[in-house]
Amino acid sequence: MTTVLHVGTDEGVRTLRSEDGSTWEEHKAQMPTLSVEEVVVVPSRPHIVLAGTRGDGVWRSEDGGATFSKPSRGRRGPGKVRCLTLDPVNDSRVYAGTEPIDLYVSDDLGEHWEVLESLWEHPWTAQVDYPVANVEPHVRDIAIDPSNPDVLYLALQVGYILKSVDGAKSWTLLNEGFDADVHTFAINPAAPNELSIATGGESSRRGVSGGKALFKSADAGESWQALATEYSQTYSIPYLLKPGQPETAYVALANGNPGRWRARESGAESVLVRTRDGGTSWEEVPLPFSFAGRGMIVAMTPDATDAERLFAVFNTGELIASADGGESWSDLGLRFEGPNDLKSVAA
Repeated sequence: MTTVLHVGTDEGVRTLRSEDGSTWEEHKAQMPTLSVEEVVVVPSRPHIVLAGTRGDGVWRSEDGGATFSKPSRGRRGPGKVRCLTLDPVNDSRVYAGTEPIDLYVSDDLGEHWEVLESLWEHPWTAQVDYPVANVEPHVRDIAIDPSNPDVLYLALQVGYILKSVDGAKSWTLLNEGFDADVHTFAINPAAPNELSIATGGESSRRGVSGGKALFKSADAGESWQALATEYSQTYSIPYLLKPGQPETAYVALANGNPGRWRARESGAESVLVRTRDGGTSWEEVPLPFSFAGRGMIVAMTPDATDAERLFAVFNTGELIASADGGESWSDLGLRFEGPNDLKSVAA
């Protein structure tokens, strides 16, 4: 069976195909003038691929990534998209989080969009600030309870989490016991009240979060436990749960934010860590590459044809793979400019 990888980059979507997991055929980048923040593949129709662009809304491919077009062209919809998430029950419904903060929903995979005004009815939304030049407050990630799609979680950049239990009609602020800068959600599909997050660690570096980069809730966000505090790194992006074995997870950690990486010769000072017991204990996964450590893994995905095979891409552009659940890794010899996301599908 063919493995297909879709890589969202600052220069559009790159699509790769392989019959054996080691030899890859690369298709030309689609939308080369658009930065793609997140790629979504529709599970029931894997030839349909959505790409959230940072400036021109959501584009769609109906031929497995060979070509893309904008299905909402000429109609109201999201503009600067920072994240995309499919409804786990109805995979024709997709949510888009944007910069500035807004939440859009489409029930026809991007043909038509509705902006959910309820997000701004909560007083917290207007208070969120992001003191970085040329970047406004935004929705960084969206998670949906796989057993109840009326339960949604939104990560607001340096603005904690807003949660809805009524299908985005109303929201509750979660802002205690974890870092304010939530980057990535991971929901245990076997126990949806178990919610893990990877964060930017800003609260930790200011000494106010009680943890570092990683946190876990066993009660749907009501309370939180700090994870992996034995590591010095305080910044994380990907939090990958292993399919079928959600007690196993892979997380990349780095020292400080990207601005600090660029300012020092040692770069990100990153590590890849793994837990096999739901976050109670962690171990470092050795990566035998000259670029590992200086760069940081920014996206990971399991092979859609084999859960033991993993793919990861560094912020510096290198794509690596493991065929044995992370025990050993190989450099695939492929490079990307500004990688942001990585998704796998079987074809």
